[in-house]
Amino acid sequence: MQHQADTWRQRGERIALVPTMGYLHRGHLSLVERAQSLGQRCVVSVFVNPLQFGPKEDFAIYPRDLARDLELLNDIEVDAVFHPSADDFYAPSFSTYVEVEGLSEGLCGAFRPGHFRGVTTVVTKLFTAVKPHVAIFGQKDYQQVAVIRRMVADLGLDVDIDMAPTVREADGLAMSSRNVHLSKTERQRAPILYQSLCRARDLLAEGPCDTDNLVAEMRAAIERELTRNIDYISIVDPDSLAELRRVEQSAVIALAVRLSNVRLIDNILATVGQKKGEDSP
Repeated sequence: MQHQADTWRQRGERIALVPTMGYLHRGHLSLVERAQSLGQRCVVSVFVNPLQFGPKEDFAIYPRDLARDLELLNDIEVDAVFHPSADDFYAPSFSTYVEVEGLSEGLCGAFRPGHFRGVTTVVTKLFTAVKPHVAIFGQKDYQQVAVIRRMVADLGLDVDIDMAPTVREADGLAMSSRNVHLSKTERQRAPILYQSLCRARDLLAEGPCDTDNLVAEMRAAIERELTRNIDYISIVDPDSLAELRRVEQSAVIALAVRLSNVRLIDNILATVGQKKGEDSP
């Protein structure tokens, strides 16, 4: 992979990377299309990274179908698929990790200890292997994008980080490889997550608002329609990810819930006074 990347770079060709854990869906493919518009060469990595899963998380059952992934990527003519094995990436003597403090500690970081250390370590290794000029990530993982941007800035890495809008099902549920594990009833009720985010955004469109009221309304709707097993509902600053008590300008409204063996996350960007419309990065 490094040799191929060197060849492209020597030709002056811009490399765009889409990191994935495979089991691709339309959301992933939208990232690939965006990557193809941002570079002359598009690389998709397919790697289920063990470092970002906790001991009681779903690494063993995370959906995998490499043959299907390769067929989808062949149809849209990506230039390379990088598919290392865990042994390739993490030798038995592996003992070096990359960790971003601060931004990684709230939201999902508070419920998944070590998760973001695993993310930033594997992304650093992917950057070393693929040598991209730009890497594309989805807004659904907003905290992940913020952490990676901080890592890139702090380490002076020569790669641009692009965040693409969340791709959703027709009923609003954010696309995720994990959705395949939802029961029929859970799948039918899961759109309440996006509906609650939109309701909070629409209330902010009316003017500045205390976040306690917004969170309470969202929590009541989710507990009534879907689950009481809520990791968090948070309204945070878009840059620092610090919790906001009152929104005067812009905010990220984010949530995470657990359904059986599935943990779903979603978020939406909101601006005070901005009328109803699709969220965008």
